[in-house]
Amino acid sequence: METKQATNTMTQAERLEACASTLRRHGFDVTVVRDEKEAFERMRDVVEAEMPQLVSFGDSMTMRATGIIEWLRNDPRWTLLDGFDASMPRPERLEIRRKALLSDLFITGINAVTMEGTLHWLDMVGNRIAPVAFGPRKVVLVAGSNKIVANREEAEERIRRIAAPQNIARHEGFRTPCAKTGVCMDCNSPDRICNTRMEMLRCHPKGRIHIILIDKDLGL
Repeated sequence: METKQATNTMTQAERLEACASTLRRHGFDVTVVRDEKEAFERMRDVVEAEMPQLVSFGDSMTMRATGIIEWLRNDPRWTLLDGFDASMPRPERLEIRRKALLSDLFITGINAVTMEGTLHWLDMVGNRIAPVAFGPRKVVLVAGSNKIVANREEAEERIRRIAAPQNIARHEGFRTPCAKTGVCMDCNSPDRICNTRMEMLRCHPKGRIHIILIDKDLGL
């Protein structure tokens, strides 16, 4: 309750910096930027500092808005493992996502970030959260200011009310209750995307994960 009340009295810039400070205390590297352009520049700097041989990513509207995937795809210094190429059969795409677990650098987004310094996701397959937890030597995460909430309870509520139903809405062909109503419920549909939940409390080893907080509402 105290965390939520304190958050409500902060300006947007103060919230971002306070959140970044807590995340740093939990072992994450954090950069606060103004917009997608600055987010791209920071991601580019991290990639060039790491010089990975293999790079991969988990789907994220925020990440895609920065243009980082196009830049990675057009640079011959590394190999991009793209498990989201719609021209490929689904089994081949899933195999590439499996290989992403052993990429040198992995990029994706976050469903919710708390002022308490924790990260939260809910996934269908788990290909986005598995490499964040373990595998790639370096992970870069991007999140708009709309992803920041007070605590775990609000993170779970945000995923349930916003992230999950709106993600279903942008993918055609999913037959779930929330695809029709826009409201999450504990369904048992074959198309259910709410299958694997992950909460990250600390970064180990310290600095493996670099979080870029963007002072702008982006993604779901």
